[in-house]
Amino acid sequence: MIEPGKYIVIEGSDGTGKSTQVELLADWLAEEKGIDSFIAHEPAGTPMADAIRDIIKNGNLERDPVSDLLLFTAARREIWREARQTLKLGNWVLSARNYLSTEAYQGYGDGVDLGLIRNTTREFVGQDYLTPDHTFILSINSEEERAARIDSRGELDNPDTFEMRDASFQSRVNQAYIKIARSYGISPIDAARSVDEIHEIIKRRLDSSHSDTLF
Repeated sequence: MIEPGKYIVIEGSDGTGKSTQVELLADWLAEEKGIDSFIAHEPAGTPMADAIRDIIKNGNLERDPVSDLLLFTAARREIWREARQTLKLGNWVLSARNYLSTEAYQGYGDGVDLGLIRNTTREFVGQDYLTPDHTFILSINSEEERAARIDSRGELDNPDTFEMRDASFQSRVNQAYIKIARSYGISPIDAARSVDEIHEIIKRRLDSSHSDTLF
């Protein structure tokens, strides 16, 4: 019988380097552990999810926060359908973001009830999606540093729905990740560290206290 794969999430606000860490982790798992991975950069990851992402990321399309919750949930449902098959084959699922992003942005940022977010996600994506094998949260305290990282990406054809929100919203989101980490018993990683330092921290956490259950 094939041992099911593991589901790993790397979370944090825009500019914290989640996608970079997911790619580095996938390379390390393949090279050092012989483990193949399915990579998702929520809300992207499958053709349908990618199409939904185009709507979500288009800042020219006005909508309310509950509509964002439903769009994200639809994208996650599509991604998780494929991810489940990957896990059954013994491969790992690595995701930059999961529903905690919706708790941070639509919940703490825009005031959507956290219970509604969790219940909607559980109903239409699944309880297994809500309970990753390991979650990492990257936290950045300096709004100036976060903004500089976003600016370094250059001007986009369409303004990003969330990256372009005002400083008050960004502050609520950044503080939300601290609250979320505390609520779920997760020790956040300082995203001001170098890319290599963060990668080493993630590897150590996976390779040490959880080695008996993850590898």
